[in-house]
Amino acid sequence: MSTASEAAGRIGSIRVGTDLVSVAEVQASIDEFGERYLQRVYSSHELATCRSESGHLQAHRLAARFAAKESVIKALTPSGGVTLRDIEVVLDPRGRPTMEFRGCAADALGLETILSHSVSLTHDGGYGGAVYAALVVAAPSGQRHEAAR
Repeated sequence: MSTASEAAGRIGSIRVGTDLVSVAEVQASIDEFGERYLQRVYSSHELATCRSESGHLQAHRLAARFAAKESVIKALTPSGGVTLRDIEVVLDPRGRPTMEFRGCAADALGLETILSHSVSLTHDGGYGGAVYAALVVAAPSGQRHEAAR
């Protein structure tokens, strides 16, 4: 795996993805499919950070995370079968959202180096939204990289 400084010598591109998700549709999926839906789309960490103080899931926060996952897919266009659960919104020590990739998503992104990336989440007016931006360079011929974390 090359370092960011080695990758910086190659020409990179800025990739951006955005998505908007209806909170009502997320709530309808929770109501209809329950844990099956939640476990298929969200990590245990995401579910924990989307609970109110009383322990109830907050559909508006889940909608924003769903939008973030879709934004990553739009920006990075990973090949192969990527599951939404393998693209995870995590909070850094300051409470700011960032993205982590594991499993199929990490494998699909292995031919590129993500030098830097950022995600912004929002929810208002019955919608959750996200914008994801990444500075990406291709891996040297025949090499694979771990996805940015």
